[in-house]
Amino acid sequence: MRIGEVADQTSLSFRTLRHYEDVGLVTPTGRTDGGFRLYTPKDVGRLMIVRRMKPLGYTLDEMRAVLDVVDALADEPDSEDLQERLSALRQEATARRERLASQVGMADEFLAQLAQFSAAESPPRPAR
Repeated sequence: MRIGEVADQTSLSFRTLRHYEDVGLVTPTGRTDGGFRLYTPKDVGRLMIVRRMKPLGYTLDEMRAVLDVVDALADEPDSEDLQERLSALRQEATARRERLASQVGMADEFLAQLAQFSAAESPPRPAR
């Protein structure tokens, strides 16, 4: 797939896809003779992992570490060390998700408060 198709499929911008390539996070598998990036389904899968880490506040280095474990597990799925690292990554992701859920809850409370203030401050309109 070319970059436009990948951008559509992943909801990532061209700029973000190029940046991920520049920093070595997700490199397209190939290029056309004209130099256009070519992505495989595996590349898109890696991009989707990265996209899902973004809202949880992962840094590029942390994303790279997760991808390293995922890549290694493809070669050694029964590795005890890799399974332990995966478990630690899952625990960290769970903690990040809980923090994010708490923030969403606070945002919902804030919106509800704003709605209350809006209704309380608006004087009733006279009937016509």
